[in-house]
Amino acid sequence: MNQYTEKLTIGRKDKVDFPKLKLFNIDAKVDTGAYTTSIHCSTIDLVKENSKKYVRFKLLDSTHPKYQKKIFKLPVYKEKTVKNSFGESEHRFLVKTKIRLFGKDNEIELSLTNREKMTYPVLIGRKLLSKNFIVDVNRYNLSYRQKRKNKEKK
Repeated sequence: MNQYTEKLTIGRKDKVDFPKLKLFNIDAKVDTGAYTTSIHCSTIDLVKENSKKYVRFKLLDSTHPKYQKKIFKLPVYKEKTVKNSFGESEHRFLVKTKIRLFGKDNEIELSLTNREKMTYPVLIGRKLLSKNFIVDVNRYNLSYRQKRKNKEKK
């Protein structure tokens, strides 16, 4: 492997940023069993305007310290049915956005779902992991630690 294709090591959990959504330092669990990266939304509604589909949603919920009460509206990139963590089929909307790990923005498909019963509001799926990372389950917060270290240097 050359320097451009070498993968970074990520731990079993980390803190991620969604710069386009103005959401930073959100707890995330790395899940090699999940295909797509997903985030907890307290409301998710399909809206049709001029024959185009949009999804209107609130990220996180009022119990989360980073909850903003802001309603987002983005074009629906894709719709799909997935098996959730309880083994049940669930219809989901996916949007295109960016996730920041190790100081690098990665374009992703983000699945919107209700994760209120889960410990982590974000799951990082293998579609993002397979191109960029090797998972070491004995480690955690590697990206977040690097970010803090870089801030201290400034």
